[in-house]
Amino acid sequence: MQRFGLFGTGHWAAETHAAALTAHPKAQLAGIWGRDPDKAKALGQRYGVPAFDDVEKLIEMVDAVAVALPPDIQADIAVQAANAGKHLLLDKPLSLSLPDAERVVSATARAGVASLVFFTNRFHANVAGFLASTAAAGGWYGARATMYASIFEPGNPYGASPWRRERGGLWDIGPHALSIIVPVLGRVTQVAAMNGPRDTVHLLLSHVGGATSTLSLTLNASPSARAFDFVFYGENGIESVPRGDGTAVQALSLALDQLTEAVDSGARDHQCDVRFGREVVAVLDAAEAARRQGRTVRLPG
Repeated sequence: MQRFGLFGTGHWAAETHAAALTAHPKAQLAGIWGRDPDKAKALGQRYGVPAFDDVEKLIEMVDAVAVALPPDIQADIAVQAANAGKHLLLDKPLSLSLPDAERVVSATARAGVASLVFFTNRFHANVAGFLASTAAAGGWYGARATMYASIFEPGNPYGASPWRRERGGLWDIGPHALSIIVPVLGRVTQVAAMNGPRDTVHLLLSHVGGATSTLSLTLNASPSARAFDFVFYGENGIESVPRGDGTAVQALSLALDQLTEAVDSGARDHQCDVRFGREVVAVLDAAEAARRQGRTVRLPG
């Protein structure tokens, strides 16, 4: 049984992380920390665990941390937890800068702790199975991804998020898109980007081996134009990625299965560990530079 400290008190923390941790047979929600002590206390009372007013004290008493906070805050807590020898369940994106992502990766490697970045779609069993079989088939030379979300409607729990308003779809749903495209087409080597109406960003990516992909992303689509569409093109035809067949809580439960298994087995090479999280941040960072400077950006390595 792994004792988890939950960092965060927002909708995602309360309705997904806390719910999944409480129900999981190999995880125990042991305490909660939040930037707002009153919200941390209320969420702790809801789930029957103590609220902490000090990050270090909660880290000290657990085996692992689950972080559901803005990515710039997440990076510092992840480094502190890894340095204390705690395993990491983190959210996407890993950070809002490549140097911060590198800090998390370095701390995790030094400590030898297990890590997992929760890209929701990767932990729906039907999507994971599709990606594994599609990658194994090979012969893919292109992909198209459209993610048009509309989070600024009244009542949306994420619409008031400052970092989402500042960074937009590129940094919020871009990681989800990359988590589906990269396992099939391979590492991104070049990025071009262009802005569109309604805060849309369009990416053109080159992948190792020569495949290309296009991504269209926004959080501010018209409610009537919301879309989730992923298609791969290859020598053997066309394949569309299915929608996840479970809830976010079920997906996080599968992620917890895999993280606790990694802790028990000593494995430190999960496909969605912090190294992949850093890879995603590198692409987002390159895309930011590409659209700002109007040029194609090559990624190192």
